Amino acid sequence: MKLTRKMVLSRAKASELHSVRKLNCWGSRLTDISICREMPRLEVITLSVNSVSSLEPVSWCRQLSELYLRGNCIPSLAELRHLQGLPHLRVLWLAENPCCGPDPHRYRMTVLRNLPRLQRLDNQAVTEEELSRALLEGEEVMAPSREGTGNGQTELSYTLSTMSATAETHGDPLSYSEEEASNVQGQLGLKPPARDRAPSFSQREAVSGRKNRSNVLAAILLLLQDLDAEGLEAVHQAVLGQLQALHRRDVQEDMD
Repeated sequence: MKLTRKMVLSRAKASELHSVRKLNCWGSRLTDISICREMPRLEVITLSVNSVSSLEPVSWCRQLSELYLRGNCIPSLAELRHLQGLPHLRVLWLAENPCCGPDPHRYRMTVLRNLPRLQRLDNQAVTEEELSRALLEGEEVMAPSREGTGNGQTELSYTLSTMSATAETHGDPLSYSEEEASNVQGQLGLKPPARDRAPSFSQREAVSGRKNRSNVLAAILLLLQDLDAEGLEAVHQAVLGQLQALHRRDVQEDMD
């Protein structure tokens, strides 16, 4: 069933789509929510217990802060890509969808890695510890690419980055490439860190360690963009303290 203009205006008790801020369509047998593209001021929408399979229409709701999708037909966590451009999204309920898979921990870590601004996921508060772990244990949703289909049309195709024992990263759970990390740093006007000289341990461990550092730095730089002046000042003071501690350690090692 398609969500229609008449249904929206009736349930939201509104006269125009662009003025709708809250909408409850729980258990309405919906499969098509494309009309969401016409509701830019939508802040809260309940779509639980329907048959929605794509989140693309929701990506147009730039003011959205709460999205309830429990018990739908979202096929893949790749659909999270459509939510990454929603700066105000803080509450997401995605449980009981095919995309959740058999591993609850992997599912939660992947969602939080790709949507780090969330404050509640599946009716459970998000902790700082979880966000830190998600950077290491979650999977990154890759950028979309255009692929032709059998009927000659094109559709957005998304994939999750996966790690294996034979992958180039040798089991490194972070999926930022060094090139991606450098790009993030470049966008923020920062120089990428100099590469370490060849260490004494194996080359594989050296590459993995360098990639870890680049990925963590890239993630931190991205998070900095969400901080206000007070938050940035706190980070600045913490960085100064850490630099001083490292300097004292270096001096002590030289003396020894």
